Amino acid sequence: MKLNDFNKLSSEEAPRLLKTCCGCEQWVKLMMLKFPFADEMALVKHAEEIWYNTCTKEDWLEAFAHHPKIGDVKSLQEKFANTQYLAGDEQSGVNTASQEMIAKLVKANVDYETKFGFIFIICATGKSAGEMLRLLQDRLKNTYKEELNIAMGEQHKITIIRLKKLLTEADWSKLKVSQITTHVLDTSIGKPGQNLTIRLKHYINDNWQTFSQGVTNADGRIADLLPPARNINPGNYKMVFETGNYFCENKVKGFYPEVEIQFTVLDDGHYHVPLLINPFGYSTYRGS
Repeated sequence: MKLNDFNKLSSEEAPRLLKTCCGCEQWVKLMMLKFPFADEMALVKHAEEIWYNTCTKEDWLEAFAHHPKIGDVKSLQEKFANTQYLAGDEQSGVNTASQEMIAKLVKANVDYETKFGFIFIICATGKSAGEMLRLLQDRLKNTYKEELNIAMGEQHKITIIRLKKLLTEADWSKLKVSQITTHVLDTSIGKPGQNLTIRLKHYINDNWQTFSQGVTNADGRIADLLPPARNINPGNYKMVFETGNYFCENKVKGFYPEVEIQFTVLDDGHYHVPLLINPFGYSTYRGS
């Protein structure tokens, strides 16, 4: 469907399709106040501004409740039948996981929901079951406020992905990738640093708080720390690389339990913050 075709839909059909992208009634209602949309980037910008600046905590929790639990594949066919055609392949990494892995995911989900009161939200596209389990277990260490902010970002990533799936013939060429990206290279072995947890933090209320979190993939990268086209406010930020756990899992004695890199965002440009690491030293630079 092209955007022009979507703009011609009825006042009943358009919100129904928008709700398959984000299950929050208030978000859908406010999006329809902007309908029809001038172009694809206007659609994305309205989606972001409404989600982050107008929706409330109750709205965010409502959207979360429309997602299946990671590993709960059966719910894709039952509770979430209305979004199955959009969400069906979002957890494809789980489909090839072992029963043991699924069991661990289910248990971690229970632990997560017990602690925070809402289900674990993650943009699962492109992530293996192992990566999702790692993220689930890592995020259990966060505070409620941190998790709410992280889940908000993950929900918006999912919303953008589903809008793109809904409007497959639209022009998405101007949709920028995550404003902040990273890459870890283990120079001691000359290979990417895989399965390394990274937290993106900002300084708020006299405290560093995590608002995005990820695990490096097989190429040592996290390409989606932020939702597409979202620009964070200028200011100081910090990436925390959990290098101690990385070296421990690789049976290497390392000197640094964590590496923290503070950097300044000056504008809406792309910021690539790579890390070159070995057990007894590290370096960084602004990449491209």
